[in-house]
Amino acid sequence: MTQTQQTKAIDRSWLDEAIRRIGADYNRSADTHLIRVALPRFPGIDLYLKDESSHPTGSLKHRLARSLFLYALCNAQIGPDTCVIEASSGSTAVSEAYFARMLGLRYIAVVPATTAEAKLEAIRFQGGEIHKVEDARAVYAEAERLALETGGHYLDQFTNAERATDWRGNNNIAESIFAQLAEEEHPIPAWIVCGAGTGGTSATIGRFIRYRRYATRLCVADPAASIFHRHFADPTQTVLPPDERCMIEGIGRPRVEPSFIPGVIDRMIAVADADSVGAMRALSEVIGRRVGGSTGTNIMACAQIVREMAARGESGSVVTLLCDGGDRYASTYYNDAWLAAKGLDWRAAAQDIAELLG
Repeated sequence: MTQTQQTKAIDRSWLDEAIRRIGADYNRSADTHLIRVALPRFPGIDLYLKDESSHPTGSLKHRLARSLFLYALCNAQIGPDTCVIEASSGSTAVSEAYFARMLGLRYIAVVPATTAEAKLEAIRFQGGEIHKVEDARAVYAEAERLALETGGHYLDQFTNAERATDWRGNNNIAESIFAQLAEEEHPIPAWIVCGAGTGGTSATIGRFIRYRRYATRLCVADPAASIFHRHFADPTQTVLPPDERCMIEGIGRPRVEPSFIPGVIDRMIAVADADSVGAMRALSEVIGRRVGGSTGTNIMACAQIVREMAARGESGSVVTLLCDGGDRYASTYYNDAWLAAKGLDWRAAAQDIAELLG
């Protein structure tokens, strides 16, 4: 056996064990809950939250991180000595660091300097290293540079999110939602609402809806200072003006990411950052625990859809995602002084959503 053949044999054995470990971790995990939120002012319309904060790493990105690692492993892009690198605003890096530690791999997260400190602490807790960049638009190039410098692998969530997850089934988030709705009054939702950071979740849900031939429509809620909703309305717009910046972590991007597939989206709703925070605050009061800012973005879009359905005399269900918990944002979105310093007047939106939720 040549040295190359021997190396391949060792690598294959390591890959098999790495994939087994990730599979075993998945088997130990239960599905995330689907929470029904009462809408007493809108009889006949049901609102559900897919609670992705209950994953081991606390966010929707746990699914993506698992898929990205399996995708890289099965493509033989990661070996026992590979340094794994990602460009992330925080939550994806927390989840990827978890899987890297499981496999005994070094992990570096390239994050914007404005990332919440609680997220950085969570990355470090999982064994990851932090590499900050001042300009959020520079995370891609810096992650590529670090991969070359270390001889590592850049997972590139923004390119691979839409292809790493099997959108036809295999317990993706869309299949889980429909299975959990099976015994509800409106088992086929009128709308599913999600945000877009990479675009992978909206691509998975939109493709699954079409593959199963459901009448469900997909709405993507997007921060006002994001390029996605502008590109959806006008495909020639691909880059956000440099003076605009989204303050809702995890969703919204300055450029159109390769994983964003507008063709599977039925509608987009732009949401101001202050409104996202207000909705987040109001929902947290109703369900008795804190949620993150991107969940607030989703709730604002749901509010518009619910009111439109009621005005048309329609009944049905609306499903959205509780993307992560609010503890990571104690010093930002839940800090009134921080919000005032940023000029975010969130109280009107909070009152509006409180009324919507009764």
